Amino acid sequence: MTPAEHFFAKGWVQFDPEPVAKAWVTAASPLADEIAADPKHRADWLRCGGTWFAGVNVFPNDATGAVPDRSIPPLEGSAVAFIARVLGLEGVAWDQAQISVCYPGYPQPGEDESDAAFRFRRDRAAAHVDGILPIGPDRRRMLGEAHGFVLGLPLNQTPPDAAPLVVWEGSHEIIRAAFRERLEGIAPADWAREDVTDAYTTARRAVFDRCPRVAITVPPGAAYIVHRLAVHGVAPWGPAGGQAPRSIAYFRPELELKDPAAWLDAA
Repeated sequence: MTPAEHFFAKGWVQFDPEPVAKAWVTAASPLADEIAADPKHRADWLRCGGTWFAGVNVFPNDATGAVPDRSIPPLEGSAVAFIARVLGLEGVAWDQAQISVCYPGYPQPGEDESDAAFRFRRDRAAAHVDGILPIGPDRRRMLGEAHGFVLGLPLNQTPPDAAPLVVWEGSHEIIRAAFRERLEGIAPADWAREDVTDAYTTARRAVFDRCPRVAITVPPGAAYIVHRLAVHGVAPWGPAGGQAPRSIAYFRPELELKDPAAWLDAA
């Protein structure tokens, strides 16, 4: 199976370690560590009883992925080429990366997390599709952000049991079908105002029943891309996870869409 075939069938694909990706990780890791240790950032982003630094968009890269004053180069390599060639997103403007750090014992109950939410995080890896956001006091789900994909770059070497990203293979097509049905007859320009909670939760239950859950564990210098509609999450820290934190940089640039339907219908 080619990388493109794997991505479209499974909803994710990984790329072997290569020098250009390793160079970015080697340069970026010290700054990521500084950010995750900074008290100001920790006050904003520490979650799950101190076991997860969420770090959304905290990395100060520019649109090429570079941080010139820290000698961090632009993003390059096979994953970037795949995004340009296969996904048709050449010259993508990179968002500021999320620095996601999990610590031994993840997850623990958070002060602002209900018992049910914690159980879902522990038992179902807080499975979600990026961009379908909980809105308002009732946390109803709406289409908030049209991400193009998720690019993951591990920043350090950790055991497979150290809270890996997990993906439900094939879930992107179940989610796509559910949203096509829910949004049929509604102008794409109005989609962002639609409450899609019921369709989303029903589709996610179907994903749990029908799709294999796989963990993505690759070393620094490797990369992986997750389909924007794929259900994914973070597994709990396992008994063989070791004591070192697990750190990953995630890029999730939003699509610049003239037609919002492309978020749902494009490959």
